Amino acid sequence: MTDSLEDLIARIGEVDAAAAAAARERQARLTKPAGSLGRLEELGERLAAIAGTCPPPVPTPVDIAVFAGDHGVLAQGVTPWPAEVTAQMVANFLGGGAAINVLARQLGATVHVVDVGVATPIPGDHGGLVEAKVAAGTRDLAEGPALSVAEARAALEVGIEVGTQAIAAGARLLVTGDMGIGNTTASAALIAALTGADPATVTGRGTGIDDAMLATKVAVIERALRRLGAPTPPLTLLAEVGGLEIAGLAGYILAGAAHRVPVVLDGVIAVAAALVARALAPSSVDYCIAGHRSVEPGASTGLAALGLEPLVDLGLRLGEGSGAALAVPLVQAAAALLGQMATFESAGVIERADRV
Repeated sequence: MTDSLEDLIARIGEVDAAAAAAARERQARLTKPAGSLGRLEELGERLAAIAGTCPPPVPTPVDIAVFAGDHGVLAQGVTPWPAEVTAQMVANFLGGGAAINVLARQLGATVHVVDVGVATPIPGDHGGLVEAKVAAGTRDLAEGPALSVAEARAALEVGIEVGTQAIAAGARLLVTGDMGIGNTTASAALIAALTGADPATVTGRGTGIDDAMLATKVAVIERALRRLGAPTPPLTLLAEVGGLEIAGLAGYILAGAAHRVPVVLDGVIAVAAALVARALAPSSVDYCIAGHRSVEPGASTGLAALGLEPLVDLGLRLGEGSGAALAVPLVQAAAALLGQMATFESAGVIERADRV
């Protein structure tokens, strides 16, 4: 039986500082100048701390979970795309034709597509879809709570179940993905609320909106946030301005943390979910790795608040888990280098005089 939200949170402990220290000491003995592998050395130490052992295992197999849900805030004119595109893209994921499918094939990763809140019928064959719909999309966050607290909890627990089952099946690296027309509005609202940032500074153009629509989007978020108390409990905040797929991602992150499995974050939607996860379980952020820096401004604000530096910056804003998937080889390389490189002693290589 999958843990409840509270039971899972209670299991999330701190990462292993002793394993991280052992990794730093091992890095100093490997056959390379000190620090010459740059941030891969820090990443190797983080992986050791997560695994609780040095060297850490290379994190494979890889599970990519794409959580899909719709948003009632589309009624406010925050995007030119209709809700039906969410369902159509879910069908594309199931058919293997999306960017994340191509990247997953390159990685040898498994993709799970999770319907946690798609509002319109999904066309075609639904084979392989994880059907876990909590509601047919959210309500309009500009007019009132997007979700009930019970719905937000249920969507979190969907993510917990998806992550827990993936780990039980052998996954040792979780990768976050999302699909939901309108979800950059909900994500910007969550990021503003959880970081204290001005909504105008964390709200981006999403699928490519014009200046007038961007102004509408900012005004909608400001209106929604004005009704919130200070402070707002994280589950209540998630219900007020969040999304079903964002809640699913937060649960997936929490599942990784509870099982000491690293989680690679994608773009702004995953960053918002990680902020929610951290608000629920502060130590969960230590199990997260920022895959890339999305061009959505809220992503950089959220990553700074989380204390995470992204591995790549390629100007991406696709979502689906694409940026996180591209970072997976770097995560695996960091573990492999720490575990498989020879030390000066084992290779018979003379160290610098000032280190002997």
